[in-house]
Amino acid sequence: MEPRMFDEILQRVSPRILRQNTNYRESLDPGLKLAVTLRYLATGDKYLSLQYQYRVSRSTISVFVPEVCRAIREEYKNEVVQCPRNPNEWKTVADDFKNRWNVPHACGAIDGKHVTLRCPPNTGSLYYNYKAFFSNVLLALVDANYKCLWCDVGGFGSMSDSQIFNESELKECLEDDTINFRVSEPLPHDDMNIPFFILSDDAFALRTYMIKPYSTRGLTKEQRIFNYRISRGRRVVENAFGILAQDFVQDVVEACICLHNLMRTRFPALQNAALDTEDEYHNLIPGNWRQLVNMCDVDQVVGPNCATRAGKQQREYLKLYFNSAAGSVPWQERMV
Repeated sequence: MEPRMFDEILQRVSPRILRQNTNYRESLDPGLKLAVTLRYLATGDKYLSLQYQYRVSRSTISVFVPEVCRAIREEYKNEVVQCPRNPNEWKTVADDFKNRWNVPHACGAIDGKHVTLRCPPNTGSLYYNYKAFFSNVLLALVDANYKCLWCDVGGFGSMSDSQIFNESELKECLEDDTINFRVSEPLPHDDMNIPFFILSDDAFALRTYMIKPYSTRGLTKEQRIFNYRISRGRRVVENAFGILAQDFVQDVVEACICLHNLMRTRFPALQNAALDTEDEYHNLIPGNWRQLVNMCDVDQVVGPNCATRAGKQQREYLKLYFNSAAGSVPWQERMV
């Protein structure tokens, strides 16, 4: 983080974390609180280690770290985590996906990740996931520049990301179109109107607004090319999760998302070494974040997950488009 960004965050959150001095002791400086918290979020150091680095007792650190995270979330969330709400904003997101990842009409990539936590009291197996540890589920919609457009941090570890999505505000808004997502335009060099959509994996139900790869065995060459093109666009959400620091409670996770979006907005090139890249032949070069994965995939969907006929028709049309002269890219034959 650049010093000027630290100073900006400190200026904005100081009124929320400043405490009065008492006759018994002076309150901690807000700058010290913020520095300790950012160090904790960036490295995952234990409070025991941080107390020797900053000469602040671990019991005190355990009190103000959640407080500072809550302050960051309250100060920045509405500013830096904004879901588009009109057709022009969705078109801007789609243009970025088309220009950067060659997936026209894609308005984000969605995925879920387990964030490890200690078992909350009196919750039984509610937070216990299929990987045999306790977790919250972070479900996020990410744009082509690795920024979070929408997130949900309230999912129990025992839930799949599809279950969480089905109960989310985002699905409700997509279904009733209160966020004006139902935009239809012809694909580049084509004349048939196709709805805009979100990229997902097999855990989500296929809809006109939710496109996922084919999952059956024995795929044709055209289907493998379609899967490659869709998966190439979906890579942004995996990279966005890879950048985020690990932790356990809603305030902390949402504070990380706010800081992540700030960094992607103010200093987009600073974290590029951590991201997946492609060489001149479009072969994948894994980013540094994959060497130290700190969030785990969510289990596949449990329960009904039925695709709609319209969703299947749209996927078939996109498959044909990606394999046509109008929608193909020169290297796709080699990649499958």
